[in-house]
Amino acid sequence: MHKVSFFKSIHVKIVLIYVLLIIIALQIIGIYFSSKLEESLKLNFKDSITQRIDLVQYSIREELLKDRGDETSPSLEQSLGVILLEFPNEDISEILIINDRNKVLASLENQSIVGSRFDNDTVTKAISAEDYSESIRLESGNRVWVLAAPIMDNVGPNSEVIGAIYIKADIESVFEQMKDINQIFAIGTAMSLAITIVLGILFAKTITKPILDMRRQAQAMSRGNYSRKVRVYGDDEIGQLALAFNHLTNRLQEAQSTTEAERRKLASVLSNMTDGVIATDRKGKVILINDPALTFLDVTRETTLSRPIASVLGLDQEYSFEDLIHMKESINLDYSTQDKPFILRANFSVIQKETGFVNGLITVIHDITEQEKIEMERREFVANVSHELRTPLTTMRSYLEALADGAWRDENIAPTFLNVTQTETERMIRLVNDLLNLSKMDSRDYKLNKEFVEFNKFFNRIIDRFEMSKSQNVKFTRYIPDTSYFVEVDTDKLTQVIDNIISNALKYSPDGGNIRFGFTVQENMLKVMVSDDGMGIPKENVTKIFDRFYRVDRARSRAMGGTGLGLAIAKEMIEAHGGKIWAESEEGVGTTIFFTMPFELDEAGDWE
Repeated sequence: MHKVSFFKSIHVKIVLIYVLLIIIALQIIGIYFSSKLEESLKLNFKDSITQRIDLVQYSIREELLKDRGDETSPSLEQSLGVILLEFPNEDISEILIINDRNKVLASLENQSIVGSRFDNDTVTKAISAEDYSESIRLESGNRVWVLAAPIMDNVGPNSEVIGAIYIKADIESVFEQMKDINQIFAIGTAMSLAITIVLGILFAKTITKPILDMRRQAQAMSRGNYSRKVRVYGDDEIGQLALAFNHLTNRLQEAQSTTEAERRKLASVLSNMTDGVIATDRKGKVILINDPALTFLDVTRETTLSRPIASVLGLDQEYSFEDLIHMKESINLDYSTQDKPFILRANFSVIQKETGFVNGLITVIHDITEQEKIEMERREFVANVSHELRTPLTTMRSYLEALADGAWRDENIAPTFLNVTQTETERMIRLVNDLLNLSKMDSRDYKLNKEFVEFNKFFNRIIDRFEMSKSQNVKFTRYIPDTSYFVEVDTDKLTQVIDNIISNALKYSPDGGNIRFGFTVQENMLKVMVSDDGMGIPKENVTKIFDRFYRVDRARSRAMGGTGLGLAIAKEMIEAHGGKIWAESEEGVGTTIFFTMPFELDEAGDWE
């Protein structure tokens, strides 16, 4: 928040407004007072002179109307001169007595003009109007008041003008007095303004100080500090505002704490979710994306934010943001490669206000690669089981129909048909047993009955059994060490594993071939080997032979009576014993099956 300049601050504005109001008030008062005082002084000045004129006007009229037959009597000019000398003349600079023909009869200051004609507008107006006539003139830089008063021959309606009194008075003193008064008023105004400014500053501080406190508190709040409080200076409106501001601070602090807690919860939820979450604004641009979503999409946060959601998901060619808003079903995003399948499922949820205005879109991304794989395996498993059961059932139905049609009477055909039916029945029984075994292992609904056995003897007994019962010309070669190694195993299940491996070796070994058996020690594990000289397995199919119902050559495997589950069962059982099983093969050369098993050495006293 930038600092407020001096002339823009409310403190200065309040003082200026306060001072301007005082100045305007003083100006109005001064103008009114000066005008009224000047008018009053002028009126008093004029009244005083007018009153003097009224005092001598009678004497002048009498002298003008007096009969001058007696030669011993003084002349009119002398008599009028005596009257003028008796006229109070503090402010009067000139007095003239003029007859009705504008002839000067007497003068107070200038005797030389006596007897001459005096043409003056003021006198002319007074004589013609038979009333007072006045004006203010500027002479030699000073203002003078000129007054002409008519002299009537008698008092009454039929009186006539017989002359006039012309008076010139120095009214400059009145204006000088007004000037002094205005100076006194100006000094008083300046003093009052100085006092007003001081009082205005003090008054403004009572308003601006709480506001400055609230400004500082607002700045502290913007930095996240809610501990400060605004001081309350009174119970007026500003005090109430300060109380409201402190209450707002408390509420904001509570809201901030709640928001921060919710933000931490949301951040923790988003960061610990296994699903990806992407949020957009109302224009469809990404504003939030969590780490799982970045991992799923193999992008960085910097390259994702502010990009359209359809572009981030790679759907911009098929869908627009408006399409995604109205999307009710989920969309599968296939990012699979030749080496690795990778499928995501995106679900969309619109963020809306109560008014229906769309604020954005939430996209939840879930990795369904394993689900799709399981679903595909399930479908393939059902198809394989159906196929494996349908083949012997179809064969049995054909032979049974032939027997039902009368073939049972033929002593040469009937035993063959019954033998085929029995063989297919045993094949279905084996398939069902294998499926039950797999089902138990998948559900972990089984228990291993483990016991310690000497693996050397255990392995040799199984090999002996196959060597004695083999019907083809195959040579067995053993690479079994003389040192005794003990393993803790479920003998029935491990026997089944080794039986399946040896049976497969015999099936695919040609006449005159060689099957090799042996095991070595690697750290704390026995590495068991069964190798044949059969047709081998293509390199790309080696890792798949432990999948359920997988066959490299389906036709030949089925002809040999296999169910396609033997190695899958072997894998489950070996892993249940804590070991691993795998195959190494070269097409046209042969195949070797390896599996590992934890062991113990035969130490004295351990197995007695």
